[in-house]
Amino acid sequence: MNFTDIILYGAVASAISFAAVYFLTPVAIRSLTAKGSVVQDYHKPGRPPVPRPAGPVLMAGIAIAEIALFLFTMDTAVLAVLASTAVAFAVGYVDDRKVMPGWFKPAALLLAAVPIVALGAHGAHLNLVFGSAFIPLLYLVLVFVVMPIAGNTINSIDVLNGVASGFVLIASVPLLAAIAVFGSMQVFLAGLPLLFGALAFFKYHKYPSRIFPGDSGTLLLGAMYGALAVAGRAEIIGIVALLPAVVNSFLFLSSVKKVVEHRQVKARPVVLLDDYRLAASKEAGAPATLVRLILADGPLTEKQIGQRIFVLAAFSALLAFATIALQYFFLGGGT
Repeated sequence: MNFTDIILYGAVASAISFAAVYFLTPVAIRSLTAKGSVVQDYHKPGRPPVPRPAGPVLMAGIAIAEIALFLFTMDTAVLAVLASTAVAFAVGYVDDRKVMPGWFKPAALLLAAVPIVALGAHGAHLNLVFGSAFIPLLYLVLVFVVMPIAGNTINSIDVLNGVASGFVLIASVPLLAAIAVFGSMQVFLAGLPLLFGALAFFKYHKYPSRIFPGDSGTLLLGAMYGALAVAGRAEIIGIVALLPAVVNSFLFLSSVKKVVEHRQVKARPVVLLDDYRLAASKEAGAPATLVRLILADGPLTEKQIGQRIFVLAAFSALLAFATIALQYFFLGGGT
């Protein structure tokens, strides 16, 4: 693939994903509202209804772009990323339609790893910070671990307006850079629909949200991120860029001590004050989360909390770029 092809294919895929999500989301907002597919935004005066889910719109925009890319490149890695993303979307959509038990999403997301393995989109070397490890059998296990973790990590951080889409948008930048250095240009191109789809969706999801992604949207974003990290030989970079979200999941699981839906936890980690600021809960049984940790110094508005999460995401992105530089130095330009 020459440089001209990369620019052309990348521009087409990016434009398709961005335009589809950008123009279809207002249609989805009107349609979902008319059907009564709304949830209350509990952090705002009057608890206004917000349409949900936006997962189908995100899936449509990304799928069209990935199909175009596959027709351009005929690369099975592109197909594997699309198939894994579609599986995660389906899992999330089931949960959007009916509240499933806590084990459902992590268990069902194991299926999202199948296309990557079946189509041979994974490697046998794990790029570490100071070298690479040849782990052909263990790598298969790693793929089945990465997909549920990536999907549920983004799903778990979707607690405030704009956070999930904005976080993925920031984390995707170093991930794509790492894929361009250590992976293939085909996988790099396959990552552009995620970046530009998230960018278009953020316009409607940012504070104050006009639409929520739902589980279908967040699991789609997280699983696609994980699939790209695996297919693009950028697993460690992907983890570093996701550190705030990973910390959030770790805090929640370590305090709850079991896999459970956030909405099934009776004691909330934060409380809403009369002035609509959020404060850390003082209940002994309240789970620990990143938001609760941020609020340890005092109450903040929802928008202020989101801004602090984005600052953490940007810092993690810088750490990820530093890790890319270290890997490039020790791996001699990639594998």
